[in-house]
This record gives sequence, C-alpha cells and structure tokens, in this order.
Amino acid sequence: MTLEGTIQWLGGLLAYTALGIVLYGVWRGTRRQSGRAAGLACGWLRSAWFYLASSALFFGIAYLGWVPLPWTITPTARCWMLALGSLLFFPGMCLIIWGRLVLGKNYFVSTGFGAQLFKEHQLITIGPYAIVRHPMYAGLMFAAWGALLIYATWTTVYFAIFAPFLMMRARREEQALAAEFGEKWTEYCRRVPTFFPRI
Repeated sequence: MTLEGTIQWLGGLLAYTALGIVLYGVWRGTRRQSGRAAGLACGWLRSAWFYLASSALFFGIAYLGWVPLPWTITPTARCWMLALGSLLFFPGMCLIIWGRLVLGKNYFVSTGFGAQLFKEHQLITIGPYAIVRHPMYAGLMFAAWGALLIYATWTTVYFAIFAPFLMMRARREEQALAAEFGEKWTEYCRRVPTFFPRI
C-alpha cells in the first residue's frame, strides 16, 4: 500500500470510530429525561425517523459525491497536501473523540434550529472544554478541511464548505447553556474561547 493509501485508510478507520462513538452517545441521549431547550421544539431530536432520514441524507451525499476532483497535481504538491491534511484531519478527529468522551452522559445532538439539554445536566469544563468551549465542532472543522486535502473528492468539498455552519449550532447550544447555568456559564465564557484556543 502506498503512503497516500495508508493515510486514507487510517483516516477512514478513525472517522468511522468517531462516528460510532458519537452515534452511541446519541442513542443513549434519547433515553435520558429532557431538560431545558433552546430554539424550535426539540421533540424530533428524540425521533428514530429523524436519525434515519438524516443518516440517509448524510450517507447518500457522501456516497454520490465520492468522486475525485478533476485537478492535476504534481507529486510534490500532493505530498504537501497529504502532510497538511494529516496535520488538520487526525488531530481534528481525535479532538472530536476526546470531547465526546469527556462529555459522557451529557452529550446529545443539536441542530442550528434547536438544542436540548437533559434534566440534571452538568456543565463540563475539564479536558478539551478547558481549552475551547466547542472542541467537537472545532475538531469537525479541522477534520473537514484536512479531509479535503487528503481525499480530494466532491464529498469533502461539501463538508469543508459547510463546516463553518457549525457555529450556528454552537450559538443555539450556548443559548440553552446560558439559560441553564447563568453566571456560572458567563464566567466560563470569560475564561474559555469558543473555537480556537488562546495562545
């Protein structure tokens, strides 16, 4: 197997591992009692039909768009793309997994339209959440941009373009967290930046 093939294979393995961990968290979250919500009614976040439809859409787009981009690149440029893509993708995926594991039972899915907390929800401020407030979203953005460089398909173009829209989801979640935790949340926001760590 070539170096490029090895990087792509390892990237796929890590991506499916992260997806499995996230989906397990979603499944477990649908069984917990709802708490405060922000945005539109969030009852559909607990519906199996919502997850079936969104999964079909996600995997459908990924499958249909998994076509190489029509560009010609020199071997040297391709090496640089793989190196930079790896520096973005692999740490990004690890940040997603780390953030999801640290959230534990407090993890649940949200959208730009609505976010749902649980009854007795806890504010997590340790691990990656001591560095940035939304490490999973930061990780997704890095991973999407890195995937574009590693895989260079239309699917990865789509993910890279839409990665910044995660900021809308973050804002919706922050509305629910601010309402739930008040001054504790405000103080946390003063100390910890949203997506990118302070240097």
